[in-house]
Amino acid sequence: MKLKTLDKPAETVTAPSGQALAAIGLCAGYGAIPVLHDLEIQVAPGEIVALLGPNGAGKTTTLLTLAGEVKPSAGHVFIGGQAAAGSLHRRTRQGLAFVPDERGVFARLSVKDNLRLGKVGPAKVFSYAPEIETRGATRAGLLSGGEQQLLAVARAIARKPQVLMIDEMSLGLSPKVVNRLVGLLREAAQDGVAVLIVEQHIHVALNAAERAYILSRGSIVHHGSTAELLESPEILDKFYLAQRD
Repeated sequence: MKLKTLDKPAETVTAPSGQALAAIGLCAGYGAIPVLHDLEIQVAPGEIVALLGPNGAGKTTTLLTLAGEVKPSAGHVFIGGQAAAGSLHRRTRQGLAFVPDERGVFARLSVKDNLRLGKVGPAKVFSYAPEIETRGATRAGLLSGGEQQLLAVARAIARKPQVLMIDEMSLGLSPKVVNRLVGLLREAAQDGVAVLIVEQHIHVALNAAERAYILSRGSIVHHGSTAELLESPEILDKFYLAQRD
């Protein structure tokens, strides 16, 4: 009689201790085209971390993969110490909030209807963004770009997530609105939310975050404090210029 052989048990990967969001050995791409290569990212509760890099470095793909919108080809994602579920809506239930670069508001619906769909009370959202309280009956598509971003970010924070990810928060916005949004991120971090931002405007990211990862051609090429990068801008120059070679 032929003996049945047992498969070798899969390697067990555990979540890093004390991290609200973690990626280990993360690889992803589109079809046969690889984009991300063996990424290691961690964000602790109450921390704001920036993901920096030139255009085409893979920053948005990283967020989409962490959010469950792009399926990884290898690696692991953990939310709150638990293996991340497969899809974005399931990861949302685990405590992930994601504000994409198009802000994620329903343009044809009123502000209050946007909040109802997001299953969050208007009073809580307006406590974070009182500027839009009088706009509750206005269609979201008629809001200014700054008001739409305030709506999207305040709505995400009001849900009390474990992790908040934002892609290109300041795109096309005035410095005044950007400062308000940075204030909201800091308020969320003070409440224990782990915040990961992708931000093309480097000075915004460095002033908002405590740590930064620099991504180049889909790989993390530098990781350190934002204070270090502010004091040594040549580090950024090195990797941004290298991407253009």
